[in-house]
Amino acid sequence: MQALVLFDFDGTLADTAFDLAAAANQQRNYRGLPPLPYDTLRPHASHGARGLLKAALNLDAESEAYEAVRQQFLHDYAQIMNEHTRLFPGIRDLLSRLQTQGFTWGIVTNKTEVLTWPMVRYLGLQTHCRVVVCGDTTPHIKPHPAPLLHAASQAGLPPGHSLYIGDDLRDIQAGKAAGMATVAAGYGYCSMDDPANWGANAVAHTPDELWPLIRHWSETIQDRSGQPSGGTPET
Repeated sequence: MQALVLFDFDGTLADTAFDLAAAANQQRNYRGLPPLPYDTLRPHASHGARGLLKAALNLDAESEAYEAVRQQFLHDYAQIMNEHTRLFPGIRDLLSRLQTQGFTWGIVTNKTEVLTWPMVRYLGLQTHCRVVVCGDTTPHIKPHPAPLLHAASQAGLPPGHSLYIGDDLRDIQAGKAAGMATVAAGYGYCSMDDPANWGANAVAHTPDELWPLIRHWSETIQDRSGQPSGGTPET
């Protein structure tokens, strides 16, 4: 039985925070406000427009002005989203290792398709990525399990043989609700919270810690099923 490794995008696979923060500061610029320091906005990057607009403008989603500002933010972000975005150090090597070791991998993000796919192609991830599920692929977004269950279905693998890695509490909640093992990406944008409190099966404090955790999880599946779960794990 093969194994499926699914990743959140922002803050887990890719470091997108600089461009997101720039788009948030642009909303302040429109209003004659000085830019906020990058370090102030970075922890909000995994919460998308809602989190960044709250941090930048103290604007809640319930505000009458919110939707118009959100649309402007998304428009501005789309113009610059690949200027500084990069895979986290070690991630490209990890994805290559998963490929050579026979694992199936994919992406599940709350980012919309119109923003996700250009970035996936820009980063060269589309060739070996089996499935990409975005915030508008299913009727629900994380922490609802629907996007993860859809990804497993599209990949043709059961949730019980799937692992989800993400840097936000919603990622772990969604993974657990879908019946998947979970790893919290502690190197991501979670500095305002302690991922050890999220109830994940494990926490990776650096991208380099992901492979040993994935290997251990795959060996657990192999022991449970009596079948190789994703190629022959390296020693």
